[in-house]
Amino acid sequence: MPDKVESVGNSLIQHGRFNDRIYLMHLSPSDHGTILDDLERIVRVNRYSKVFAKIPSCQKEDFLSFGYREEAYVPGFFSGKEDASFMCKYFTKSRMLDEDAEGNKKVLQTAFSKNCKEEAVQLDGDASCMLCTEDDVVRMGEIYGEVFATYPFPIYDPSYLLKTMSEDILYFCIKENGRIVALASCEMDLKNRNVEMTDFATLPECRGKGYSQYLLNYMEKEMSDRGMLTYYTIARAGSFGMNIVFSRNSYEYAGTLLKNTNIAGKLESMNIWYKSPGKQ
Repeated sequence: MPDKVESVGNSLIQHGRFNDRIYLMHLSPSDHGTILDDLERIVRVNRYSKVFAKIPSCQKEDFLSFGYREEAYVPGFFSGKEDASFMCKYFTKSRMLDEDAEGNKKVLQTAFSKNCKEEAVQLDGDASCMLCTEDDVVRMGEIYGEVFATYPFPIYDPSYLLKTMSEDILYFCIKENGRIVALASCEMDLKNRNVEMTDFATLPECRGKGYSQYLLNYMEKEMSDRGMLTYYTIARAGSFGMNIVFSRNSYEYAGTLLKNTNIAGKLESMNIWYKSPGKQ
């Protein structure tokens, strides 16, 4: 069962057994004096093993004093003016031990070697890239269900996809002969002018064609037109393909979140990459 999203005061969290953690998605300034105690209370009640918080860096010291550590940092994340700190606190030793650390290190080294070496991708004549519509949600759910054994949000559910399309998420696809074979999305924070480039999925038989690279380039142009100042992603630390795609596109490495996300059947560490075209 997917983790639930709910309010704590005026802040927003996601939590549940699926990821065995709390994710503080939005920290309201009005909750500054109470949020840390509230998070501890929810951890105790549910016996979670981790809290992951995305906060303005000006609040970092308060979290550090509560036993958190900064695992990633993105400058200018909030409207190009305020930096973001990704703070984590662990409540079990096992959650802090990344059994895939050596392999993940090799992924990063390989990605770094490809930095700013973007390769042009051209679509074949039978392929096209476009914005997804409500008519696509059933096929989208089928693809996400095939590509990911598990995922932190229910993107395999057409009703969820339909709901998020009406919010601030845009889904993009590549079609071959009119049939969707690759997907990705832009999760926009319109107030703070940042966007997460996420939900990349390509059918196994269509990999190796550079579709993720093409989708990222296409989405960046769309987001530039919409005035987004910071692009970022939270990519699986063990994925050579996705980390290389973002490094090639001149994204900068911001840090690694240890055993953060239940994806593809297990808890995996995640790398954060960012790009600030609004400052270029």
